[in-house]
Amino acid sequence: MTESTAPAPNQAIESLKHQVRSAVLWRSGTQIAGQILAWGSTFVVLRLLSPSDYGLFAMTQVVLVLLNMLNGYGLASALIQRGEAGVQAQRQLFGMLLLLNLALAAAQVALAPLAAAYYRQPLVADLLRVQALLYLATPFIALPQALLSRAMDFKLQAKANLASGAAGAVAALAGALAGLGVWTLVLAPIALFGVRAIALTWAARALVRPSFDFRGAGDMARYGVVMATGQLFWFLQSQADVFIAGRQFEPHLLGIYTTSLFLTQIFVSKFVPPLNEVAFSAYARLKDDRAAVGTAFVKSARLIMTAAMPFYLGLAVTAEPLVAVVLGPKWAEAAPVVQWLALAMPMMTLQTLYSPASDACGRPGISAQNGAAGALLLPIAFLIGVRWGVMGLVAAWFAAYPLYLGISTWRTLPVIGVRLRDLAAAIAPALLASAAMALGVALLDRLLPALPSAARLALLASTGAALYVGLLSAFARPMLREVVALIRDRPAR
Repeated sequence: MTESTAPAPNQAIESLKHQVRSAVLWRSGTQIAGQILAWGSTFVVLRLLSPSDYGLFAMTQVVLVLLNMLNGYGLASALIQRGEAGVQAQRQLFGMLLLLNLALAAAQVALAPLAAAYYRQPLVADLLRVQALLYLATPFIALPQALLSRAMDFKLQAKANLASGAAGAVAALAGALAGLGVWTLVLAPIALFGVRAIALTWAARALVRPSFDFRGAGDMARYGVVMATGQLFWFLQSQADVFIAGRQFEPHLLGIYTTSLFLTQIFVSKFVPPLNEVAFSAYARLKDDRAAVGTAFVKSARLIMTAAMPFYLGLAVTAEPLVAVVLGPKWAEAAPVVQWLALAMPMMTLQTLYSPASDACGRPGISAQNGAAGALLLPIAFLIGVRWGVMGLVAAWFAAYPLYLGISTWRTLPVIGVRLRDLAAAIAPALLASAAMALGVALLDRLLPALPSAARLALLASTGAALYVGLLSAFARPMLREVVALIRDRPAR
């Protein structure tokens, strides 16, 4: 009788924990470094460009985001989740990605005049035609990224993303300083995508010959279609406000709204997606143990919301000096929009955590159903709210999103093995500490004498950070120890 060489269950779990920790630190660490670089560039560019430039760019993003929902990342996710991913499967995936993205590039060029006519902005057509170049890079990003994620090698991914982020930042600065105006916002992502495609393909050694014989790849195609359906619903909810407002608002006002949205969604759009990539890979390995998936999800939600809640509530109470310091006086109209949108973002952040868990458990239909609910509720709310201008759109978030989150929670938690009270208990300490912190900062702001915006922001932000950490230390020390233990790779005590 031969002795088994398979690792014991506990050893396998510990190995996965170390892989997840390493992946999180590499993805989040380089994400922070990359975002610091990108934000430095972005905020300089914001000062050089006008709100109208950002409004025109936002109009093109509706078409770009719609077609990007179909660009094949769902097919790539199927390769991560699949049991077998040999060379033939990789070649088939690459062939699918090439055909799909060439078709999308052609479709965008064809749709460009229609989009320009809808928004009554002729320049939108030219912008969209040039942005079609982005699709040419997508196959060379999606395949290597899937292979590296499957191996949970996020170190190489992180390095490639950091290099591409630097290329995009340099391109944005160069374009703005050269006076390219709105074309700056087109040039930067083209540079970013191009460098990322080269870096990831080299890192994963993923330059394979495409196969257009798709026999045996039906499971990838079906999985990709279901995920794409869910993403299309996400498009309807995430772009409905810009699509509706783009026809009603002039570019300047649309730029104020979309830039405010950008500021308030920095955490959920820049930091949560890379963490979700790690989570999806980890959940996929645990998918046969629903209790383990549930435990991992609750821990993930607790850690992410511990960072998210003080960010959002802090942003809400410092919106005025923040906008003055970061964006400059020509963006002053954005301050009240930022203040209120920040309070809606915790709901969006929690919502985005559901899909990786249910998708990895082999139930992408849950995400599609949740997306369908959002695709119905949010556009209706935006159609009503737009009548009252920018603040009407903000009010629509508060009218529709609680119901959307409630429906998603009801559908998702039983599938991933989580009880609502366990999730609520995991999030409650961060929520309560952040609310108390925000109240303290708001009171301090009322007591302060007149100060320059930079000094006022620095004082309020440092006070808020100290208050939040102090409150967690006093009333949620186990959770604080858990965060520190994750970073130090030691068991929490």
